Amino acid sequence: MFRLWAKIVKDNHMIKDTVIENDTDDTRTHKIFEALEKACYNFDLAVPVWLDQNIKDFKRTSKTRFTKDSFIETIEFDYLEIQIIEE
Repeated sequence: MFRLWAKIVKDNHMIKDTVIENDTDDTRTHKIFEALEKACYNFDLAVPVWLDQNIKDFKRTSKTRFTKDSFIETIEFDYLEIQIIEE
Protein backbone atom coordinates (compact mmCIF):
# COMPACT_ATOMS: atom_id res chain seq x y z
CA MET A 1 0.00 0.00 0.00
CA PHE A 2 1.41 3.36 -1.08
CA ARG A 3 0.18 6.41 0.83
CA LEU A 4 1.13 10.04 0.27
CA TRP A 5 0.17 12.84 2.66
CA ALA A 6 -0.31 16.29 1.14
CA LYS A 7 -0.93 19.40 3.21
CA ILE A 8 -1.31 23.12 2.62
CA VAL A 9 0.36 25.35 5.20
CA LYS A 10 -0.07 29.08 5.85
CA ASP A 11 1.54 30.97 8.75
CA ASN A 12 2.76 27.67 10.25
CA HIS A 13 -0.79 26.30 10.41
CA MET A 14 -2.06 23.40 8.35
CA ILE A 15 -5.04 24.69 6.37
CA LYS A 16 -5.96 21.53 4.41
CA ASP A 17 -4.64 18.03 4.14
CA THR A 18 -5.40 14.79 2.34
CA VAL A 19 -3.99 11.28 2.13
CA ILE A 20 -3.85 9.62 -1.28
CA GLU A 21 -3.64 5.83 -1.46
CA ASN A 22 -2.52 3.73 -4.41
CA ASP A 23 -2.62 -0.08 -4.59
CA THR A 24 -1.56 -0.45 -8.23
CA ASP A 25 1.58 -2.18 -9.48
CA ASP A 26 2.87 1.09 -10.99
CA THR A 27 6.40 2.30 -10.35
CA ARG A 28 7.11 4.46 -7.32
CA THR A 29 7.63 7.51 -9.53
CA HIS A 30 4.28 7.06 -11.28
CA LYS A 31 2.54 6.64 -7.92
CA ILE A 32 4.09 9.87 -6.64
CA PHE A 33 3.06 11.89 -9.69
CA GLU A 34 -0.47 10.43 -9.71
CA ALA A 35 -0.89 11.10 -5.99
CA LEU A 36 0.32 14.68 -6.39
CA GLU A 37 -2.15 15.22 -9.24
CA LYS A 38 -5.02 13.81 -7.16
CA ALA A 39 -4.07 15.93 -4.15
CA CYS A 40 -3.93 19.08 -6.28
CA TYR A 41 -7.30 18.20 -7.79
CA ASN A 42 -8.74 17.82 -4.27
CA PHE A 43 -7.28 21.20 -3.29
CA ASP A 44 -8.37 22.83 -6.59
CA LEU A 45 -4.75 23.72 -7.43
CA ALA A 46 -2.62 23.52 -10.53
CA VAL A 47 0.03 20.81 -10.28
CA PRO A 48 3.33 22.40 -9.19
CA VAL A 49 6.55 22.21 -11.13
CA TRP A 50 9.31 20.02 -9.65
CA LEU A 51 12.37 22.24 -9.19
CA ASP A 52 15.86 20.86 -8.57
CA GLN A 53 15.58 21.53 -4.83
CA ASN A 54 12.30 19.59 -4.66
CA ILE A 55 13.90 16.60 -6.33
CA LYS A 56 16.91 16.68 -3.98
CA ASP A 57 14.72 16.96 -0.88
CA PHE A 58 12.39 14.20 -2.01
CA LYS A 59 15.22 11.81 -2.83
CA ARG A 60 16.80 12.42 0.55
CA THR A 61 13.75 12.41 2.86
CA SER A 62 10.69 11.29 0.81
CA LYS A 63 9.27 14.73 1.60
CA THR A 64 9.32 18.12 -0.14
CA ARG A 65 7.70 21.54 -0.07
CA PHE A 66 6.39 23.38 -3.10
CA THR A 67 6.54 27.14 -2.56
CA LYS A 68 5.23 29.95 -4.75
CA ASP A 69 8.17 29.44 -7.14
CA SER A 70 6.77 26.02 -8.12
CA PHE A 71 3.35 27.32 -9.12
CA ILE A 72 2.43 29.20 -12.27
CA GLU A 73 -0.54 30.90 -10.62
CA THR A 74 -0.40 32.91 -7.41
CA ILE A 75 -1.12 30.94 -4.27
CA GLU A 76 -2.86 32.03 -1.09
CA PHE A 77 -0.71 29.90 1.22
CA ASP A 78 2.97 29.51 2.12
CA TYR A 79 3.63 26.04 0.71
CA LEU A 80 2.26 22.66 -0.32
CA GLU A 81 4.10 19.81 1.36
CA ILE A 82 3.99 16.17 0.28
CA GLN A 83 5.37 13.22 2.18
CA ILE A 84 5.29 9.48 1.65
CA ILE A 85 3.90 7.93 4.81
CA GLU A 86 3.76 4.30 3.68
CA GLU A 87 5.23 2.22 0.88
